[in-house]
Amino acid sequence: MAKKSGGMMIWVGIAVIVALLDQLTKITMTRLLAYGQSDPVTSFFNLVMVYNRGAAFSFLSDQPGWQRYFFTVISGLASIFILWMLKRNPTQRLFCWALALILGGALGNLIDRVAYGHVIDFLDFHVAAWHWPAFNVADSAITLGALLFVLDELRRVNR
Repeated sequence: MAKKSGGMMIWVGIAVIVALLDQLTKITMTRLLAYGQSDPVTSFFNLVMVYNRGAAFSFLSDQPGWQRYFFTVISGLASIFILWMLKRNPTQRLFCWALALILGGALGNLIDRVAYGHVIDFLDFHVAAWHWPAFNVADSAITLGALLFVLDELRRVNR
């Protein structure tokens, strides 16, 4: 059986890859699109360049700036807690996949908040004139991680 800390490093590595992929896509999009620009890709998907100064669904984005520090602290504390959970449970594969994706997404958005004061979003899905809030790779990883976390809990309860 692998050492617990060695097993943890695999999950941290996945989180780092997610954060790097998130940052690479954001850098690419900021070079391709100007702020506010929207380029249709399909009938239901656009590439856009928007900034989110709040949290999910632009929660608190209309505030004067304190939310940048608030969400930075929350992301940092959540990342520390996730690292602790990964260290304690490195052999629970689905649980750790969930945590690694959430950690990678949290780190990707944390980098944006520290570097720019906002999160860069560029993926825009829509049905006719109804648009989901724009999001990014980090948000996608967090969402997928949350779904895997729920699946893991459902499997655990059904045992």
